[in-house]
Amino acid sequence: MNYPLERLSKFSKEVFLKIGCPEDQATTATDVLLSADLRGVDSHGVARLSGYVRLWEAGRVNPTPNIRVTYETPSTAVVDGDGGLGLVVAPFAMKIAIEKAKIAGTGWVSVKNSNHYGIAGVHAMEALQHDMIGLSMTNASPLVAPTFANERLLGTNPISVAIPAGNQPPFVADLATTTAANGKLEILTRKNKQAPSGWIQDKAGQPTTSPNGVKEGGALLPLGGDKEHGSHKGYALGAIVDIFSAVLSGANYGPWVPPFVAFLQPDPNPVGEGLGHFFGAMRVDAFRPADEFKSHMDNWISRFRSAKTTEGHEKVLIPGDPEREIEAQRRKKGIPLLPSVVDDLKALGEKFEVEF
Repeated sequence: MNYPLERLSKFSKEVFLKIGCPEDQATTATDVLLSADLRGVDSHGVARLSGYVRLWEAGRVNPTPNIRVTYETPSTAVVDGDGGLGLVVAPFAMKIAIEKAKIAGTGWVSVKNSNHYGIAGVHAMEALQHDMIGLSMTNASPLVAPTFANERLLGTNPISVAIPAGNQPPFVADLATTTAANGKLEILTRKNKQAPSGWIQDKAGQPTTSPNGVKEGGALLPLGGDKEHGSHKGYALGAIVDIFSAVLSGANYGPWVPPFVAFLQPDPNPVGEGLGHFFGAMRVDAFRPADEFKSHMDNWISRFRSAKTTEGHEKVLIPGDPEREIEAQRRKKGIPLLPSVVDDLKALGEKFEVEF
């Protein structure tokens, strides 16, 4: 069943208000959360609302954080999220990156003491309206075994880059550095389907297609799946995200990153504070005139769209195309929710006396 965006937004905001978020932060958190559903990343949208609530109940989310800059130069900053919702901390930090880029040409912000920040793409895209290139990345709960390892040391650690164009839609890459995000496994479990080969290894370090492989002690695999298919490259990308997001800011990294699920406790001996993020904004006109650049981006995109296709495929996609097309549909027809997600949201509504 499809649900109107306005209905889900109203419900989500009321839940955030119920856990104590100020009005402006509840609005921001809702907008970031629903952007995932709009763009077809269902694993990171309202399906995760109850997860944020459980973290709050466990005392691991501060609903009224004092988000602040703790160190800065003209083009860089470190932000302390004060344990707030990553859905709120991330937009605060990305705004600083953009403001610094307006002055210095580029702005770079590393964040500590935060939580899960939703989809990476929505934060990178904030730069587009300023004729800037946006960069967003975050570390995450350790669910990923590096190449040749039988130990979970990294998160899915996504990267997003958003690049403005002129007449063409922007180029927006948004990808996990694993073969699949953990949320995809949650969806497969709800649909009672198997995972594709190369996504997971079991607790013995052997390949498995069970969507519950991670829950049963296994691990997600880096992008590529195995060494023969380039998993060492996915491992390197995930490591870069971890270092930029956490080692640089003072957040927890590697196996010390606190889990998103509330029933698992954070490491009793943390090496930092909370989760970490990293954001960048680059003014296009710090390199060449913005109109000139966007004209050439249009040419780049048009040429790739016109590429000859392999048999059975109609067109070559530009990063951001599938999400943009889904968003256009969902704004008109509503957002589809699985019955299990609807039941979860109804239970939240009953808990907080909020009508779903």
